[in-house]
Amino acid sequence: MTFSRRIPQDLSPNPLAASVAALLARGGEVHDLTESNPTRVGLPYPRDEILAALADPEVLSYAPDPRGRHEAREAVAARSLALGVRTSPDDVVLTASTSEAYSWLFKVLCDPGDRVLVPRPGYPLLDLLARVEGVDLVPYPLRYDGTWHLDLPALRAVAADPRTRAVVVVNPNNPTGSFLKRDELAALESLAAGRDLAIVSDEVFAEYAWGDDPDRVTTVAGERGALAFSLGGLSKTAGLPQLKLGWIVASGPGPAKEEALRRLELVADTFLSVGAPVQVAAPRLLELTAPVRDAIASRVRRNRSALEAALAGAPGAATLRGEGGWYAVVRVPAVGAEDDLVTTLLRDDRVHVHPGWFFDFPGGVHLVVSLLPCPDRFAEAASRLAARLAEWIAGGGR
Repeated sequence: MTFSRRIPQDLSPNPLAASVAALLARGGEVHDLTESNPTRVGLPYPRDEILAALADPEVLSYAPDPRGRHEAREAVAARSLALGVRTSPDDVVLTASTSEAYSWLFKVLCDPGDRVLVPRPGYPLLDLLARVEGVDLVPYPLRYDGTWHLDLPALRAVAADPRTRAVVVVNPNNPTGSFLKRDELAALESLAAGRDLAIVSDEVFAEYAWGDDPDRVTTVAGERGALAFSLGGLSKTAGLPQLKLGWIVASGPGPAKEEALRRLELVADTFLSVGAPVQVAAPRLLELTAPVRDAIASRVRRNRSALEAALAGAPGAATLRGEGGWYAVVRVPAVGAEDDLVTTLLRDDRVHVHPGWFFDFPGGVHLVVSLLPCPDRFAEAASRLAARLAEWIAGGGR
């Protein structure tokens, strides 16, 4: 049997999954600093209210709407007000996840062999999503000089290819935590309008900003001079990845936006993938998000402080400046191989972290850690991490 070459044989998103499983099988525990599932880290949820929202008798009624139940789209549009813009429910299309939103947009915007520009560093899931759709991803760099920013000349250069159809921004970026700035959005919008490109803005972490910045862009929704799509979902906004609800908010010049929505509706009608129960519950679930988000934000602040305090004992290692999200990036002097360090941490210290190459860091040694784990366990893992880094740096990577 011959299978499509677009889907690889190894679908594991975690390069160390087998090693972790082997350690657990031998007994003991692994301090998992890759854990990003909010339902598994002891966060408080309004359990009864969530269950009540899902128990509405309306969930027994099936009245499919390709764009999604109107009341749910109204709730998503109302959420946009918290990000500083006013949108219409008519500009919202519900999906089963942000991943599905990407897939649908690749279908609508691209033919096989077309190109989509994506940030580097960035989350690796996009590679497989694009491959399945027959789309070529082309990276553009984010630069770090104490803060992260778009490399606009490099972006303009790769956008010049006539096969380019869209530019993806992840705002804030995963894993760097960097937000798009107003001047960067203006330049990006001008580029997209001039070359007839779409902007796809993944904003799942937008409500997890660390501090205030008047120059920060929290959403590309609203009045835009180029076609733009804002992506979000319950997975991060409400810390409820298991309920499988995402959304696309379309913006831009009227004719282009309406044509895009018409095509999205056709794709959505083909799959009708969003379940009725979560659509019925969505307005209430979005009302319940503030306490969960506050708990996550508090956890992230506490764990980031613990990480920075621990790293004070490992001269030369430091967290890179971020502005939001759930992750931290630790830069380590390149005295040895990144994979050797990650493997040593797992084997000898039972601390599991992501290597920087997993997120396409272009060079050096970087470790990416989740800031979601329970604080006590995180503090112990951070202490082990810092001790190993101090030894590794002092020993020249041995």
